[in-house]
Amino acid sequence: MVKTNAMRILDKAKIEYDTREYEVDEQDLSGSHAADMMGVDHGSVFKTLVLKGEKTGYLVCCIPVDGELDLKKVAKAAGDKKVEMIPMKELQGVTGYIRGGCSPIGMKKHFPTFVEESAHLYPKIAISGGLRGLQIIISPQSLVGFIGGEFASLMQ
Repeated sequence: MVKTNAMRILDKAKIEYDTREYEVDEQDLSGSHAADMMGVDHGSVFKTLVLKGEKTGYLVCCIPVDGELDLKKVAKAAGDKKVEMIPMKELQGVTGYIRGGCSPIGMKKHFPTFVEESAHLYPKIAISGGLRGLQIIISPQSLVGFIGGEFASLMQ
């Protein structure tokens, strides 16, 4: 297995995690596909979304793969009036990651990060390991503590 930047960062910080690989379907890069391939509850697999606030600039949200962001809730969590998703073509330039492989760990810069509060329902959640087909399995508390994030209500 290849060691990604996200994994090296966690190793250096001595943060406990596991990894799971799955077969990528280039026609379906959804997190739902990843959850199905790993045979786990969709609520425990979190996708990483990058947004931009009017005042706050770039920010990151991690929500369950089948969930939809509520932009008003995200703006409130970020202390901004309005936030919007960044265009897909900007993702790699802003984060260093490609669609389907965007991890909240190891982005080019540190951005305010919010994790959907339903993560508390699971002892471990899956997040992108920084490559398509690779998930990092980590406790939600370890993730939020390490990235300096916050738990918040983010979904519709």
